[in-house]
Amino acid sequence: MKTPDIKILQEKKLIGKRMIMSFVENKTFELWSNFMPRRKEIINPISNDLFSIQFYDSSFNFSESDLHKPFEKWAAMEVSDFKTIPDGMETFTLHSGLYAVFYYKGLNTDTQIFQYIFGTWLPTSNYILDNRPHFEILGEKYKNNDPNSEEEIWIPLKIKK
Repeated sequence: MKTPDIKILQEKKLIGKRMIMSFVENKTFELWSNFMPRRKEIINPISNDLFSIQFYDSSFNFSESDLHKPFEKWAAMEVSDFKTIPDGMETFTLHSGLYAVFYYKGLNTDTQIFQYIFGTWLPTSNYILDNRPHFEILGEKYKNNDPNSEEEIWIPLKIKK
């Protein structure tokens, strides 16, 4: 596995849909099935990139004991402004901050990348998790359920003291 790029994310405005779920009660398919047919209603997107955003409670530690813990997940697109919001969609501002960016190629159902990030890379890095949103950017090279799919995985960080 490669070392991530460490980047400072600039603030982003997003419009999309959200659901509460857990890893055991995963509703990702339902969320995206709801969002994808309606994404064309977003009239001011900055690009065609899709954002899959997760908000975890500050006590979340990505262990077996957290598999049943609820978290909020979004399917969204970046927009230039919040002037027009389609019915049934919501706005979200992704605030600026420090992130580790992993460039992943493979099936979106393969959890080995996250085991590497949280079990190997993060504990040996100069960083700790920050309590901000985690997200993936699904760009042009993203193909659902395809081993050649590519995406960016953004993990919120702060420097260890």
